[in-house]
Amino acid sequence: MIRVFSLIAALLVSGWSLPAAAEVTMSFHSFNGSVLFGRYPHTFVVLKGTMQGSGAAVDENYGFTAKKVSTAILSGPVEHDIMVEDQKYIKKTNRHFSVTLTDAQVERVRATMRAWRDQPGKYYDLDTRNCIHFVGAMAKIAGLKVDYPKKMLRRPKKWLNHIAALNPDLGAKRIR
Repeated sequence: MIRVFSLIAALLVSGWSLPAAAEVTMSFHSFNGSVLFGRYPHTFVVLKGTMQGSGAAVDENYGFTAKKVSTAILSGPVEHDIMVEDQKYIKKTNRHFSVTLTDAQVERVRATMRAWRDQPGKYYDLDTRNCIHFVGAMAKIAGLKVDYPKKMLRRPKKWLNHIAALNPDLGAKRIR
């Protein structure tokens, strides 16, 4: 009888597990760029995880860019777009640091992305509204300190290293 009771208790305990903690992580990525291969330096965010409230899976990424790459970018605002990267491309980028978001922050990130994407007219400007400014808006939603030194506005990797240094609690290592 003790054996039967022990067996039933063991089966109940082994089948009873706590649900995994739901969370969404936002990672900050940069790409070094190569004029020869048609990709310029770029920064974007990757969201992965599970929403705590709904249990919905999240696997998204966003980067702000010019709709068409041309010399017009050098002379002022041009049409804009939100770029979604392939997983194959993401693996080739520099992942600088990650933060955990609440469900409310995830929704603010999505709303901010839509606001930038849906802005009418020519909204991309190399010096005042580029991928760095977009990722900076995402970082602010996560509660990070952000600034935009002029000498870094076209250098995403250097800028994300700078943001990591402004936020030492991230424990991010400098990417060379």
